[in-house]
Amino acid sequence: MCSHFAPPMLGISRLVRLVYDQGDVTSVWSALMARLSADPGDASAMMDASVLLQTTGQREKGLEVQAAAIAIHPIYRRLHGNGQGIRVLAFVTAGDMMANTPIDFLLEGSNVTLYFVYVDAQMQNLPELPEADAAFMAVGESEDNRAVLENLARLLADWRGPPILNGDLNRISTMTRDGVHALLADEPSLVSPPNVAVTRADLERIVHGEIAVTDGLPVTGFPLIVRPLGTHAGHGMEKLDGIEALRTYLAAHGEAQFYVSPFVDYSSPDGLFRKQRVVFIKGRAFASHFAVSEHWMVHYLSANMVENAERRNEEAQWMQDFDEDFARRHAKSIDALCERFGLDYFGVDCAEMPDGRLLVFEADVAMIVHDMDPEAIFPYKKPAMRKLFKAFHDALAQGNRRS
Repeated sequence: MCSHFAPPMLGISRLVRLVYDQGDVTSVWSALMARLSADPGDASAMMDASVLLQTTGQREKGLEVQAAAIAIHPIYRRLHGNGQGIRVLAFVTAGDMMANTPIDFLLEGSNVTLYFVYVDAQMQNLPELPEADAAFMAVGESEDNRAVLENLARLLADWRGPPILNGDLNRISTMTRDGVHALLADEPSLVSPPNVAVTRADLERIVHGEIAVTDGLPVTGFPLIVRPLGTHAGHGMEKLDGIEALRTYLAAHGEAQFYVSPFVDYSSPDGLFRKQRVVFIKGRAFASHFAVSEHWMVHYLSANMVENAERRNEEAQWMQDFDEDFARRHAKSIDALCERFGLDYFGVDCAEMPDGRLLVFEADVAMIVHDMDPEAIFPYKKPAMRKLFKAFHDALAQGNRRS
């Protein structure tokens, strides 16, 4: 086993929390620069610098620094707590914070020694790995990661280490927007709108009146949802109400391929939209967050949850009653999701339809999950997130025990 590793990293969760809390980023940055001045090959300092750059709005520069670090060393160590608990290998790949499962956040509050093993599509052999008690496949599904997942399947074909949670790479690969619909379409307790990948030329033909909007698209007409292929977090996603809106959209977005889906009105009787993020660990559902918004595209950071005590009270009640209310009412949907995806860990963004079904927007293994919201404003969140984090840690610890 490998005897030499780069020094421990400060870590993604610690650095993102520092920025999120408006802490003293300057002194941390200065310390990292001093380390790199003394040793330009200090890959751990480079990796931490990459996180700070990405978190402070310099994504491309951060990814450049990340790539330079990985070229020096493919394995990084992050100590949680005293580091005397289980040792976990996490297979990851280069990219921003949505490229991999947020395992560093999920292990906050533990005493785990976490090793990040960076893998790419060209790697011929795995590097020499440290001794570990558990392993986790953290690479998420995306256009950029597809070749990485294929290569990992080859690299791990003769794996003799600890069992790998989320180790079924084929199941991760199916979590595309159209793949999720294909998996869930025939489940009566769920609503999973079809997503069809189309070319720019297809949409331009609609704009020019050469074909109807229903030709080749999973819609009965406008409104429809369009987003560029490979995007997340709502980037480039818009609800289009007619031909002119589609014409304007194409003029503003130069991408070659898009996903198109029908717009499903999931508003509540009060006219507001409510979206839940639910995390599934070993077949059990856990509350991650709940947001209320006037806008159909609900994002937690733009839903005015900080400013609106009534909405926070609603989220607090949802979290408090989650096991006895949401999880019970949607037990059939939860069982179906866990069976269809067949993964040890994944997340779903969803909403409750008026008829009681669960509307699934997206499923992914790399959704952001954290407990960084200020406790003074969100006192109810930390207990819910600690419960989720403990379940994740326990799943890793139990996965080490071969049956």
